[in-house]
Amino acid sequence: MRTQKDITQEELAKFLNTTKQNIYKYENNIITNIPSDKIEQMAEALDTNSSYIMGWTDYNGKNNNAKLRDVAKKSRSDISSVRINVYGRVRAGFPQEAVEDIVDWEDIPKEWTIGNKEFIGLRVEGDSMAPKYIEGDTIIIQLQPDCESGQDCVVYVNGCDATLKKIVKQQDGILLQPLNPNYLPQKYDYNDEECPVTILGIIVEIRRKV
Repeated sequence: MRTQKDITQEELAKFLNTTKQNIYKYENNIITNIPSDKIEQMAEALDTNSSYIMGWTDYNGKNNNAKLRDVAKKSRSDISSVRINVYGRVRAGFPQEAVEDIVDWEDIPKEWTIGNKEFIGLRVEGDSMAPKYIEGDTIIIQLQPDCESGQDCVVYVNGCDATLKKIVKQQDGILLQPLNPNYLPQKYDYNDEECPVTILGIIVEIRRKV
């Protein structure tokens, strides 16, 4: 529809105050949980309505009842769940800057959030935590600033470089232990000001698409 109206991705991105990359992800279903304000802006830019953008009505305004029934059914089934964002990728290898774009979403049991617990999803990249974690896995992370020794965690090194590792707490420092024997562990002193390690959260679940 965008191309039919001779609108480029750059032009639509500017109208929505977002990036060309996000427009590409919207159009190719890489990002499926599009913010409602973006849907409304997109409908305005393309001279249509939000329902058509979401595929709930066809172009001449007739209701797509099958689609609406599917959405209603899913809404009823999701009452006991909470939807969380899945962000970019976290490297299961040498630390690198985590990508913060939202690339997907996952549903988690609502009971997990009791006590104001917070969760996010991240995509795994690399093979240093194989075979337990493989590239493309989505890991569900409970956000918390500490962990038990032996737990798998996402940690920040240098304040911005994120990596997935097994955490081994030692008397004089913290060891980031890969599960793949082809990789060496990385050790950091607790008081290392040049290369501080902070814990983002612990892994509570791995989700793998087959």
